[in-house]
Amino acid sequence: MFALACRGVITLPARASVSLPATRASISLPARHARGTTSCVRTKINVLVAVQRYASQSRIGLKRAAKTRTLKEMAGAPADGSAISIGRGAVAGAAAIGVGALCYYGLGMSKDVGTLERAAMWPSYVRERIQATYAYFGVGIASTAASAIAISRNPALMTRLMPKSWVGALGMMGVVMCSGFICMSVPYTEGIMGGKQLAWLAHSGLLGAVLAPMTLLGGQLLIRAAWYTAGVVGGLSCVATCAPSEKFLYIGGPLAMGLGVVIAASIGGMFFAPSTALGSGLYAISMYGGLILFSGFLLYDTQLIMKRAETYPIMAQQPYDPINSAMGIYMDTVNIFIRIAMILSNSSGGRRK
Repeated sequence: MFALACRGVITLPARASVSLPATRASISLPARHARGTTSCVRTKINVLVAVQRYASQSRIGLKRAAKTRTLKEMAGAPADGSAISIGRGAVAGAAAIGVGALCYYGLGMSKDVGTLERAAMWPSYVRERIQATYAYFGVGIASTAASAIAISRNPALMTRLMPKSWVGALGMMGVVMCSGFICMSVPYTEGIMGGKQLAWLAHSGLLGAVLAPMTLLGGQLLIRAAWYTAGVVGGLSCVATCAPSEKFLYIGGPLAMGLGVVIAASIGGMFFAPSTALGSGLYAISMYGGLILFSGFLLYDTQLIMKRAETYPIMAQQPYDPINSAMGIYMDTVNIFIRIAMILSNSSGGRRK
């Protein structure tokens, strides 16, 4: 019975305490006791058995335990800086591609006719449309900068405009988007102070008010960011002008998908600290990925301005709207400036530490 019990416990866990079933044993008493009498004794045997398992089973268990710990602690794990390094490398690679494209198209190495070469054959109204578009673009940038500087000098108003939570930040984003939609929906009329022009000034001034808290980063840093932004915008505009007229108009779909990813990363970054691995990854996508994304949008929107100026009919019911055409490059420039300023701020903070 004991041997059979030992065979049965081989299939139990590695160390097990086994209780055997009750057995009846017949025990002969000594001769001096009652003759021929027997007694039934109930016995219980506890067996401690060591069972050997295969080494692969132990390794699988350890791997499963490690995987479970990784999934649970991934969101709160401390950041190791790899996401920031990857983001910086991506920006450096994109900058190298941009310089190469400028040299390629600027030196006339492309077989296709570039937009700059076609500009010599443009009618006068096409040039006037493009000039009006970039004039309103400059007015919008100046209005945004003036609004931000004016509000930064008013501490009470500055305190009210600073978002206290992620709900306030999302609310301010929603207000800016609504003002942009309203501005684009107002019909354009030629003149200096029409309804469309006033809506454009209101929208750009409101965006400047939202960006006013960025003045806390310091005037020197913002000036550097503005110069870097001017260089990036100027270089990309040259690339778009020298390239064939519809070269970058085919990347609208991928840019739209990338915009969704950047927006999701920006919103997700409100809930995760940048010191964690997940928060650092979201920050890198929002800052470095956003910088590359809006640089691509600038190429797309610059060629879209020229395409609209060329193809918009002269005798249309509504005149050509240069403000709506300038809206794209205006928002691209603002987003590029914000990301350059934040990247410079974090780099300066890291060096001070």
